[in-house]
Amino acid sequence: MTNAERILSALDSGLDHPVQLVIYGRAALALGFNDPPAATKFSLDVDAIIPLSMVDSMREDTGFWDAQENANRVLEPEGLYITHLFEADQVFLRVDWERHLVPVTRPATRWLQLFRPATLDLILTKMMRGNDPQDMADVDFLIRHDRITADQLEGALNAVVLPDLVELRDAFAQARPRVRELARLAGF
Repeated sequence: MTNAERILSALDSGLDHPVQLVIYGRAALALGFNDPPAATKFSLDVDAIIPLSMVDSMREDTGFWDAQENANRVLEPEGLYITHLFEADQVFLRVDWERHLVPVTRPATRWLQLFRPATLDLILTKMMRGNDPQDMADVDFLIRHDRITADQLEGALNAVVLPDLVELRDAFAQARPRVRELARLAGF
């Protein structure tokens, strides 16, 4: 069982009602793809995106936050946690990203309904730390796994909505040439 599966199973066990969760980052790679890079299985956290249409209901869902706090407490001795839940406008995504969500079926859960962003949106999220070597390795995997063409990638780069923070805009500008190069090298 991957760390992401353990974290999400712990979260699910503390719930008593359905909750939709859009995971991204290495957890989305580990659980949302066949044969992901081995390192993704050992990520210590699960990151999630809250669609803007769900922000208010998530804020008011004390049962979810209690389950999240309990899961973190139970998993703390192992250094595992789920704490990074970002509103969609804080993450690099295309305008219509919600229309392209992909169901995630691992782990089997009772209450959690898991999704991941489409591969193009996952690539965009991986650009938030600039030309980070780990993130660029993940981008390379995503491009090759889903055979993303340079034209598809360029469309996503042109449709991205960037948060209004200088450091994030700089990170996007820094990562863009490397991501384009990875697509060119993949040659799809």
